[in-house]
Amino acid sequence: MAGKLSKVNLNDYKPLREVVFNTLREAIISGELKPGERLMEVKLAEKMGVSRTPVREAIRKLELEGLVNMLPRKGAHVAELSAKDIMDVLEVRATLDGMATSLAAERITDEEIKDLAHIQSQFEAYAYKNNLQGSIKKDVEFHDLIYRASRNERLIQISSNLREQIQRFRVIYMKDYSNPENLISEHKYIFDAISRHDVEGAKRYAQIHINNQEKSIIKALKNMEK
Repeated sequence: MAGKLSKVNLNDYKPLREVVFNTLREAIISGELKPGERLMEVKLAEKMGVSRTPVREAIRKLELEGLVNMLPRKGAHVAELSAKDIMDVLEVRATLDGMATSLAAERITDEEIKDLAHIQSQFEAYAYKNNLQGSIKKDVEFHDLIYRASRNERLIQISSNLREQIQRFRVIYMKDYSNPENLISEHKYIFDAISRHDVEGAKRYAQIHINNQEKSIIKALKNMEK
């Protein structure tokens, strides 16, 4: 239980309860704490070198975020990921990404296009090296820049509310993506459309990217169940 969780940095300037919460949330999002895994306060506290109180508080906050479920007579467990959960979230994301990407194609600056090209290049390098953490980091930066280029603060805010759930899916997606060529090509199509200010093309490629992601994640979850 609790995988590779280690003692938290007590020298961090943040309050201990915040450090514990962020540590547990990251462990769930990254897949270190797996869907369905039981969260036992005593063992988690021992692993992290803290008392049970901040762990208990963190678990309650994670429940409010939908990352933890409290089951009758069974206690706290990492929230499961079902195919329905994935389809619900990614249907919303496909719409949001389509809108953000089409707006970015209209409003992106030349400097932002250069930045996006640089991020895409870094993403490719990490993907070809099978560097999962590097690929995920650059994937996040790629899509975040597109949202910023949309110049729509409300759209950015709505997307950020789905960030934790999307990040859980992203980790599963990237882990299961055995052929980086397809993923790199999808990013290239999106980038090329945005750089040409092709509004309809950018929207279409963004939605294809999310639809392919949905298929890949559902396939990965079925493999995990086996």
